[in-house]
Amino acid sequence: MSGHSKFANIKHKKEKNDAAKGKIFTKMGRELAVAVKEGGGPDPNNNSRLRDVIAKAKSNNMPNDTIERNIKKAAGEGSGDNYEHITYEGYGPNGTAIIVKALTDNKNRTASNVKNAFTKGSGNVGTPGCVSFMFDEKGQILVDKEECSMDADELMMLALDSGAEDFADHEDSYEILTAPEDFSTVRLNLEEAGITMANAEVTMIPQTYVELTSEEDIKNIQKTLDLLDEDDDVQDVYHNWDE
Repeated sequence: MSGHSKFANIKHKKEKNDAAKGKIFTKMGRELAVAVKEGGGPDPNNNSRLRDVIAKAKSNNMPNDTIERNIKKAAGEGSGDNYEHITYEGYGPNGTAIIVKALTDNKNRTASNVKNAFTKGSGNVGTPGCVSFMFDEKGQILVDKEECSMDADELMMLALDSGAEDFADHEDSYEILTAPEDFSTVRLNLEEAGITMANAEVTMIPQTYVELTSEEDIKNIQKTLDLLDEDDDVQDVYHNWDE
């Protein structure tokens, strides 16, 4: 369920226009900068966090030279802004749960923009922890079946032997789930085995999903998600709306 809808969303996002691509690269640039500073330097061989962000950047079609330029810039003396991690939690229409993860150099601006996105979609920002208990933090790797020459059983054994917790065979993709702390190892093993990953990241997976039947509710949650997606400070948005 989660893997299938996520895979469809990823394919849809990748088909967006170049303007959206520029926005994705801006967000990935911030993640790379933070990974260099917080993960232990610009060498991915000694910085597993940076290695994971590079893989995520590549799965978002970020060119290698753009990735290297961002890493070099982040490694420069006193370069770049000091970004802070902030997480917001809140409710969309009909009690849908939404988690927003941001990297910002201006907390007031980000808080105002996030609150505005919730308000315009008839939702509201709640207190920390108000919805996160409804999600499980997991490493999630999605593999496009069309790009995978390995058969399902072989891929499943490779993933499980590498430390994955679960493997699901969806209509158009394979989904591999790991504990957050095992994600880097599993992802690296798949990469070394030549597996092309459509998406690979530590994410928040809903324990249950909320179905929206009213046109108004669907329009409102879409408005909130679109506004959050357009915000450069917002890195990731997780929700339990059953799209």
